[in-house]
Amino acid sequence: MTSSFGERVRRVLDAHGPLCVGIDPHASLLDAWGLAQDAGGVREFGLRTVAAAAGRAGIVKPQVSFFERFGSAGFEALEDVLAAARAAGLLVIADAKRGDIGTTMDAYAAAWLTPGSPLEADALTVNPFLGVGALDGTFALAHEHGKGVFVLAATSNPEALTLQRSESSTGRTVSADIVSVVSARNAERTRTGEWGSIGFVVGATVDWSDAGLAAFTPPAPILAPGFGAQGATPADLHRRFGSMSAAVVASESRSILAAGPEGVAAAIDARVAEYREAHRG
Repeated sequence: MTSSFGERVRRVLDAHGPLCVGIDPHASLLDAWGLAQDAGGVREFGLRTVAAAAGRAGIVKPQVSFFERFGSAGFEALEDVLAAARAAGLLVIADAKRGDIGTTMDAYAAAWLTPGSPLEADALTVNPFLGVGALDGTFALAHEHGKGVFVLAATSNPEALTLQRSESSTGRTVSADIVSVVSARNAERTRTGEWGSIGFVVGATVDWSDAGLAAFTPPAPILAPGFGAQGATPADLHRRFGSMSAAVVASESRSILAAGPEGVAAAIDARVAEYREAHRG
């Protein structure tokens, strides 16, 4: 039987620690790396980042938008980066934040989570705000192929607060409702003692109490943007996530990528050591 995504993440975090290296070829970073503002530039940027991360971190997260802006050639570059990362033994999260209903969402899921697909990744970020039920086909496909899904639950951008902190008919915040409903989906598919494969996106700067969040079962990976350039540090891991900190995938991009092509490997090594020290503390 194919190992579940949740258990694969668990093993990777045990082996390498929580760092997830974002592959975000911002225009300014392409300039800083001496690369062209085109599909060839983002391809080279992505491949160099993969090479630096392999053997150091366990997870990478390409931000799809920075490749998509170059059209079909950008997607071809992304396909190369995804394939190289998976061939290097890295877990790959495609940060595409797809969300729709019915067969449209099912087609997005097929593009990113089907083995052998040109855009195959190990997991996909998705948007639940058209209803968690609209993602059921995505959850089923992910389970079938041992893939993962990260559902937006509580992001730290101020534009999201009005929606995510509002109360639903259950009396919980919308964020808490998403976690509750998705956790029930996980429980249906997860064996006792294992981690669920449907994870959550919860910003590292989110106040869990303010968001109405609490520890959930079964455990599932938490993709946490906000470390590094957005202000959270490895020392914040336990303070922010408490009993759930062991499940956190700490995403950093600019704080590492700003070291440039010659310094990115050393930056990854240094950050991995910081997370290790924070974990011991």
